Order: sequence, then C-alpha cells, then structure tokens
Amino acid sequence: MKHPNEGILILKGKSKNGTVSIDGLAIPPFNFTGPTFAGFPHSFLPFDNSYIGIIHSHPSGSAEPSVTDLNNFFGLVSLIIKFPYEDDSIFAWDSSGNSIPLSVD
Repeated sequence: MKHPNEGILILKGKSKNGTVSIDGLAIPPFNFTGPTFAGFPHSFLPFDNSYIGIIHSHPSGSAEPSVTDLNNFFGLVSLIIKFPYEDDSIFAWDSSGNSIPLSVD
C-alpha cells in the first residue's frame, strides 16, 4: 500500500436476502490515488454482476465516509479501512453513509 495515500479495490461477491457476502477483490482499471482520495472511472469497468462495492483506505485514521466517498459510491456497500489497518479497523457503509454491521468469517 502507498501509505499515506489512499488505496482502492473493487469488492466481488453476492447479495441475498439483505446479506452481502464478499468472496473476492479486483484491482480497478485506471485507478488513481492521493493523500485524500482514491478512485477510478466506473465507465471503464467490464460488465460483471459480481461487483458489489469497493473498499478503500483512510490514512487519516477516520473511518467515516466523506462527502466525496458518498458522491462516488459504487455498488451495494463501501468498506473503509482506517489507519493502522488492523482487523478492527474495517467499517461498512451504505450509500447514505449509514453504518452496516460487519462480520468477518
């Protein structure tokens, strides 16, 4: 990871009965990263029904989605992993910025 810049990946998985299951990751094409933003042009993605959201890092240590995060929301869920990038540093959000319960199996 290019800490202190943000990083971004696409989440792959399924959604069934309101439960989102993640089973893979993809590197987005033409992604760009910086100290306060990571993104990619969604129009360059090939069609794939398994894309369910994104995960990106927040080097600042906050896991709250920013207005930019919400305006660039992709899929069903956005995971944010905050510095120091440990197991308890991952948080899930919906497109309105509401926290979603997260379990890691």
